[in-house]
Amino acid sequence: MSLKGKVALVTGASRGIGRAVALALAAAGAQVVVNFVNRRDAAMAVKKEIQVLGQESLLVQADVAAKQDVERMISHVLDHFGQIDILVNNATLHRGGKVHRLPESDWESVMDSCLRGAFHCCQQVVPHMTARQSGRIINVSSIVGRIGWSGDTAYGAAKAGLVGFTRSLAKEVAPYGITANVVMPGYIDTDMTSALTPRSKELMVSRIPLGRAGQPEEVAEVVIFLASQAAYVTGAVYVVDGGMSL
Repeated sequence: MSLKGKVALVTGASRGIGRAVALALAAAGAQVVVNFVNRRDAAMAVKKEIQVLGQESLLVQADVAAKQDVERMISHVLDHFGQIDILVNNATLHRGGKVHRLPESDWESVMDSCLRGAFHCCQQVVPHMTARQSGRIINVSSIVGRIGWSGDTAYGAAKAGLVGFTRSLAKEVAPYGITANVVMPGYIDTDMTSALTPRSKELMVSRIPLGRAGQPEEVAEVVIFLASQAAYVTGAVYVVDGGMSL
C-alpha cells in the first residue's frame, strides 16, 4: 500500500473528508497538495500534520469552479513536484432547499463546486497523466446522488452527475493506464453534516443498518485502496454508507 514517490492532489482538503484523505495519503507515503478556497488556517494545519508524517506538502488556494484558478494550480503543482499521480476531486458545496424555493444561484453554486470543479481538474490533469501513461483519479460523490434526499435536488443532481462523468472518463483514460473511480459516502460526521438539526441527524441514523454516522477516516480508507492498489478497477462506485442505501 506504499505511495512513496507519488504526488497526490486533494481538492477541498482543509476539513472533513478532504482533510482525512490528505492525511491518509501522506501516511501511505505520498507527497500531498492541499487545495483550499477560504480556510487558509485550517489548510495550513493540514499541511503541518502532513509534515509531521514525514511528507512534503504544498498549499494551493484555488476555486476549482474557476477554470483559470485550476490552470494556475496545476501549473504550480507541476512546477514544484514535476508530476501528479493521484487526483482526488473532493471539493464540494452544499445548498439545501425544496426545488420550488431553491434560488437559481444556489443551484449554480453547487453545480460549479461539485461537478464543474471535477471537470476542470480532470481537464488539466488528464493530459499530464496520459503523457506518463499512469494515474489514479478518484471523485468523491454522495449517497444523496443515489437515493435522493428531500431538499437536496441541487446536491443530488451534482453528485449523481459526478458518477456519470466518472464512468465516461474511465473509458476515455483506460487506454493510457489511468483509472477513474467514485467513492460515494453516506452520512459522515463532518463540519457540513454538523449543521443538520438533531431531528435530521436522528432520521439519518435511523436509516443506517450499522446504526451510526461514518467517520471521514473510513472514507479515506477506500480512497487509499483505489489510489494504491485496485489497478484493475475502473469506472466503479464504492459506497461507504454503513448500509444506508440498502
